[in-house]
Amino acid sequence: VQVIQASDKHALWATEQCARAGCFAAVLCWPRQADDKALRRLQVAAESGRTLVFAFRDKAAADNASPAALRLKIGADHVQVLKCRGGLTPPRPIPFPYARQ
Repeated sequence: VQVIQASDKHALWATEQCARAGCFAAVLCWPRQADDKALRRLQVAAESGRTLVFAFRDKAAADNASPAALRLKIGADHVQVLKCRGGLTPPRPIPFPYARQ
C-alpha cells in the first residue's frame, strides 16, 4: 500500500500518474472536483496502465455525466447501480441484508 497525500490541485494528476505507471493493481482516490475531462483522463490512464481506478466522489456528483464503466451510489443499507457498461442496470437498489440499523 502506497499513500500519497496531494493538494486538491495535484490529486488528480497524482492519480493519473499512478494509474498510467502500470505498477499498481488498483488506485483509489477521493477527488474534490473532477470534471468530465479529468475523469476521461483517469479512464485512459487506467486502461493504458491496466490498473483499476476507484474514484470516490460526493453524492452530489451522481447526477453528473462520467465516462466510468461502472458507477455505484452507495447508501447506508443499499447500493444502486447508476451505470454498467455492457449490461443492464437493476431497476431498484440492491439491499444490504445485514446493514447496521
